[in-house]
Amino acid sequence: MLTSTTDIVQGRTIARYHGIVTAEVVYGTNALRDFFAGIRDLIGGRTGSYEQIFEKGHREAIAELGQRAQKLGANGVIGVSVNTGTINVDDRGALLLITATGTAVTVD
Repeated sequence: MLTSTTDIVQGRTIARYHGIVTAEVVYGTNALRDFFAGIRDLIGGRTGSYEQIFEKGHREAIAELGQRAQKLGANGVIGVSVNTGTINVDDRGALLLITATGTAVTVD
C-alpha cells in the first residue's frame, strides 16, 4: 500500500479517488509509565517510554489507514496526516489518542 504525505505521487497518475479515510489508535496510560514520566518532569529529559508508545501508535494508525483504504478498493493513501492527543477519562488518567487521515486513491 502506497502512503504519502503529499497530494500527488511523482511519476504516477491518480486514476480514482475513493474518499477520505481515517484511523484511530487509543492507548490507556500506565501507572508505572506515568510515575517515571513524572520523575522526568522534575529532573528534565526525554520520556522514552511515551516516545515508544507514540512511535508504535503512528505505525499502527498508518497501517490501519492502509487497511481501510484497501477495503474501498484503493491501492494508496495520499495527503496523510497523523495527529496525537489525549482523552481525559477522569482526574487521575487519560488515554493517548493517535489519529491518521488521508485520501484513498487508486494510482496507475
